[in-house]
Amino acid sequence: MASERRDRIERLIERGLQACAGLSVLVTAGILVVLLVETLQFFREVSPFEFLFGTVWTPLFLQKSFGVLPLVGGTLLVSFIAMSVAGPAGLLTAIYLSEYAPSRVRRVVKPVLEVLAGVPTVVYGYFALLFVTPLLQQLIPGLSGFNALSPGLVMGIMILPMVSSLSEDALHGVPRGLREAAYALGATKMQTTVRVVLPAALSGISAAGILAVSRAIGETMIVTIAAGQQPRLTANPLVPIETMTAYIVQVSLGDTPTGTLAYRTIFAVGMLLFVSTFLLNLVSNWLRERFREEYA
Repeated sequence: MASERRDRIERLIERGLQACAGLSVLVTAGILVVLLVETLQFFREVSPFEFLFGTVWTPLFLQKSFGVLPLVGGTLLVSFIAMSVAGPAGLLTAIYLSEYAPSRVRRVVKPVLEVLAGVPTVVYGYFALLFVTPLLQQLIPGLSGFNALSPGLVMGIMILPMVSSLSEDALHGVPRGLREAAYALGATKMQTTVRVVLPAALSGISAAGILAVSRAIGETMIVTIAAGQQPRLTANPLVPIETMTAYIVQVSLGDTPTGTLAYRTIFAVGMLLFVSTFLLNLVSNWLRERFREEYA
């Protein structure tokens, strides 16, 4: 009787897990269908060539233009600034935690760093607008109140735990025998780290960087609050810009009538954002698979 009851409970748990997995697939498929249907309706009125390669984005103006490159450029500019902060700082932190820090320091520092990932992004946004921007304006007099530099720096702090944690896991997963072989050949700890451990963990570190880029591209609240809402194709981080996610928030506030061409732009931009992050995640998964096959 006890065995039959246990079997029934296990079958019930298994079906519950299958239902959860199926629900996640259905939700993803539903999101994709909604994006695809609305995007196709948008492209019935707007040329895909104009959308992808146009340099003026004014879908809410009387004189409408639907070139998405200013939004893409703003997104890439902020993401580049964020990765310029999170990439080197996260990698150096990972190297310290994996190769140099005592075990008790690692047990304390790593969870403290990961707490940064739990801070709400709206808090980061107001931190960028009300603290980082005024501070930078004292150093850079020409800096606008809304700009790409401040949210980019704060976003780099936000995604730093992702880079450091995943990179540290990749470094920690390198077999101990590789380090011992390097030491036996007379290499110092620094030489072993730079010439042996880092190349061995390169695929895992690369996957961490790509996941962080994907997170930066999809970030919404920081850029919505601190970057401004002026779509312009520029590489100047000192002026207001607008990202893809910030534009989606702007139109979703309710001022644009549902079903209009301007309203459907959020689905076209959302589809572009979905495809971008999906491709980045595919590359990241490929790198992780390569890492597991080589060093498992």
